[in-house]
Amino acid sequence: MIEQARIEETARELMARAAIDIPEDYLSGVRAMIDREKGELSAFVLEAMLENWRAASADRRPMCADTGLPRYYVKIGNEARIEGGMVALEEALRKATAAATHDIPLRPNRVHPLWRTDHDNNVGIFAPEIDWSFEPGADWIDITTVHKGGLFGTDWRMLFPGDGIDGIRRFYLDTLIAFGRRGLACQPAIVGVGVGGSKDACMVLGKQAACLRIVGDRHPDPKVAALERELMELGNRIGMGAMGFSGSSMVVDCHIEVAYTHTGGMPMSVHCFCLSSRRATARIHADGSVDFRTDPAWFTPYLRRETVAWSPQPETSDSSA
Repeated sequence: MIEQARIEETARELMARAAIDIPEDYLSGVRAMIDREKGELSAFVLEAMLENWRAASADRRPMCADTGLPRYYVKIGNEARIEGGMVALEEALRKATAAATHDIPLRPNRVHPLWRTDHDNNVGIFAPEIDWSFEPGADWIDITTVHKGGLFGTDWRMLFPGDGIDGIRRFYLDTLIAFGRRGLACQPAIVGVGVGGSKDACMVLGKQAACLRIVGDRHPDPKVAALERELMELGNRIGMGAMGFSGSSMVVDCHIEVAYTHTGGMPMSVHCFCLSSRRATARIHADGSVDFRTDPAWFTPYLRRETVAWSPQPETSDSSA
């Protein structure tokens, strides 16, 4: 039985780790960019980012004054047993958010959209957002917290089948150029692209692709993986670098997620997970032990399944061995 108190304690710790510590995969990606960057101002910004992250880690303070909109992604094993059930789990996450806002501290960004009511704790109507997924044959809970900026760095368009891959390339480049020129994203970014699904599902997929996959991860479909690499390279050839200065450091990585869609359309979304790539994950086991990590491992084969009933693919031996 996974206790409610353990869930709250773990979520509170995740909030601190996400706000303060840069994930190693993103940090390595930025370091590699510094070696390639020829733009003087862009290279200076990259070095300043590294220094800022070192200071934040040493002082145990958030790496960015704007700590975004804290949210959760929860993957629940089919065999997991939770004290108090799902309602208790959700309550624990809301309590952890309120406590972390004051203790870390996080900036209390959440307000009522009309009356601007502010509870000073990032909790309110539909806040924080919690996305759920499930995993067969498991008795653990994975909790990922992401502090995603809530203003800019996102766009959407309804493409059509005839637009094809060229249409995807065009909208992707149009979006990144607009973001860079207007200061609507903090580069270098992990860029997530959602293709397909319904309009709302497309937006969700793009955000998850940006926030829940690590730098260097590739889609299991080889053609999608090839397009990810191509878009990453294209994004770094438009002449913009860190924070919009001239350079070649705009995209640390590009991740694409696809979903079956209406036969007449091809919706597409683009999301930039900014230079403060704030995410952290923990697995709470049935015995109450907790393992922390930075890879959400959100997109499992089960989550991407195409079939009606789930049937795990058998492992194949390497005949050349």
